[in-house]
Amino acid sequence: MPLMLFSLRRIIGWLLPSLALAVSAGCGLLPEIQDQTEGWSANQLYTTGKEALTEGNYPDAIRYYEILQARYPFGRYAQQAALETAYAYYQYDEPDDAISTLDRFIRTYPRHPFVDYAYYLKGLVNFYRTTSFLDRIIPSDPTRTDSAAARQAFQDFDELVRRFPESRYAEDARQRMIYLHNNLAAFEVNVADYYMRRGAFVAAAGRARYVVETFGRAPAVEDALAIMAEAYIELGLVDLAQDATRVLATNVPDSTHLPRINQRLRQAGASSATVSAS
Repeated sequence: MPLMLFSLRRIIGWLLPSLALAVSAGCGLLPEIQDQTEGWSANQLYTTGKEALTEGNYPDAIRYYEILQARYPFGRYAQQAALETAYAYYQYDEPDDAISTLDRFIRTYPRHPFVDYAYYLKGLVNFYRTTSFLDRIIPSDPTRTDSAAARQAFQDFDELVRRFPESRYAEDARQRMIYLHNNLAAFEVNVADYYMRRGAFVAAAGRARYVVETFGRAPAVEDALAIMAEAYIELGLVDLAQDATRVLATNVPDSTHLPRINQRLRQAGASSATVSAS
């Protein structure tokens, strides 16, 4: 063993006990930290947490609510504090903590009179999960971002509407579901269009067909049918292209896609009678 390494280890061996003693002595000299909430009632903790929440001081609200739930785990204050803790996490941009708090609340209090709100808040958390600070200043196109959170939000709102159709939050949830439904369809169309531009015509046709079969009346279905028709033309499947074009012409007779698709079909040898909506 080199002499330098041996000496260094001996020095460390001498210093560590001395440092431990110094830290121990120093800790004894530090004043004991006083818990200002010691002896507070459940009502006092809840009221203070509520005040912090109202003022937008979410970290303090969470702290008071969590102390309340730890000290007084039973009773109406703890139950209400659990819901408001989740809301504080949501406002503080901590979606994972908000969701875990809401899931725990739903498991613990499945018959709580405000459990419908817990389902609704879960939907809101996922609805806004992909919204960054920059998105709030310069909104991005939600149809071109990751759809996982949007799908989860749709499921959350759907569960609320199915379980509590008369809830005060149900109508807002339904409107958000329509918005999400349309955005998810548009997201899939963007993917299909990407495949078209890459020359992956089988994948494009499959993705577009999925939109038509899954998203029914969404506005993006028009574009999906157009992609299907053109992908089938590229693949030489003229009959399937004609079928997609007929469906498009029947449902959106004034579609701007039709003249282009009909021209391409005629160039591919399709008779004009089968694509008369030009």
